[in-house]
Amino acid sequence: MPLRLVVFVCLTVCLAACSSLLPPPTPTRSPLEQKGRAVFETYCSRCHGTASDTVIVGPSLAGIASRAGSRVPGQDAETYLRDSILIPTAYTVEGFPEGIMPPTLSDQLSAEDLEAVVAYLLTLK
Repeated sequence: MPLRLVVFVCLTVCLAACSSLLPPPTPTRSPLEQKGRAVFETYCSRCHGTASDTVIVGPSLAGIASRAGSRVPGQDAETYLRDSILIPTAYTVEGFPEGIMPPTLSDQLSAEDLEAVVAYLLTLK
């Protein structure tokens, strides 16, 4: 009986120690945000990363939900993101050339795809 107790205590301590090494849980996304992630992966991830300081072709979108609302005075994050997709020449991020965003991207997205990708981008805080 004491051996079982010792083994139990050892396993409990080991599991507790290992739990701090596990990655944090993935946030739960709404169905619209999940669809937006799929749209992002299909159309946007070729040029935009979602990890900090990852530049593929265009700027990293890590933290875009936090920054987008302050990019244009008086404009909220959702409007900024939507306009950036619909009118790619409306805003140019410093350090990137004008016209780098494909002007026909909005033609490839349905209205539902656009709303979904904007909803997903708003989760990137």
